[in-house]
Amino acid sequence: MPNISRLIFMRPRSVLLLLFYVLCAAVLLSAGIGAVDIPPRTVLSLITKPPFTDAWEHIPALQTQQAIILWDIRLPRLALAILTGASLAVAGSAMQALLRNPLAEPSLVGVSAGAALFTSAGIVLGGYKLTVLQDVMGELALPALAFSGSLLVSILIYKISSHQSKTSMTLMLLAGIAINSLCVALIGLLTFIANDAQIRTLTFWSLGSLGSATWSTVGITACLSIIGIIVLLRKAGALNALALGESQAGLLGISISRLNRTCVVCIALSVGAVVSMTGIISFVGLVAPHIVRMTLGPDQRLVMPASAIVGAILVVCADLIARTVVAPTEIPIGIITTLIGVPFFLLLLFRMRQHIQL
Repeated sequence: MPNISRLIFMRPRSVLLLLFYVLCAAVLLSAGIGAVDIPPRTVLSLITKPPFTDAWEHIPALQTQQAIILWDIRLPRLALAILTGASLAVAGSAMQALLRNPLAEPSLVGVSAGAALFTSAGIVLGGYKLTVLQDVMGELALPALAFSGSLLVSILIYKISSHQSKTSMTLMLLAGIAINSLCVALIGLLTFIANDAQIRTLTFWSLGSLGSATWSTVGITACLSIIGIIVLLRKAGALNALALGESQAGLLGISISRLNRTCVVCIALSVGAVVSMTGIISFVGLVAPHIVRMTLGPDQRLVMPASAIVGAILVVCADLIARTVVAPTEIPIGIITTLIGVPFFLLLLFRMRQHIQL
């Protein structure tokens, strides 16, 4: 009997198509469940009717209410969930390939925390300067702060771990963990000096939520994060070569320094964009790539796009759990992803322990 995993690995388009169908099913289920339940057939019907067009004149009053809920609340939230999951998963996959460490992930090595720190500092300390920045940049103000924070942390980690044109992956991971702890501590300090309104906002950043999703925030996040995702996907072949070692990749004509810089900037861009809108959502960038690699193999040309879809599925399902388990109260989505990710992380550690001589 042929090996199923080998057959799947030989048909990447079939795998991606299957994952896409699973994502569509998760979106359809999540769009229909909530304070107002909408049957799947009605969801499909209303999605094909753009809001406030002639098509709305011919639907019953109940479906009009359902259409408003679907288009104004649930679809923007689902779109942001998909962008968040895809961005974090692709960034995590690229980071693991770049660091050649399977435990690397944006929220573990400080990239997400750096974005949240700069955003939190802008909220608590910005005052008039933040108002001016928002007047100039509009809704891009907070994403710009988040990108600056994630980029600065990424560059700092890279500089600490590099010496004489060589990069220590161990130092990079350790530096990321240390900087992540520092950022979390500084966010805690900002929370201590914040007023009541700012504390509520900072709680959102530290625990993660998709509750602020609107079509405008989705558009801003998409414009920034998709650029980073596309560039990282185009670097999949180079990241495959990097798995052989920097010297071997150099012999294949790959500029290691340019690859590192490009990946660092794109990871910061995609992670900063989503963190500025959702806060810190942990472990998606760790879990999604590992699920794909354990099933389909290590080829980044398949791992990265498949991870994007798996990450989107994880965040969509986590958000569904977060807003329905204790309804009408909403659990921060970061708590759900952490409850899923920590056992998975510990399982990886136990598996790695078998290959290490203690």
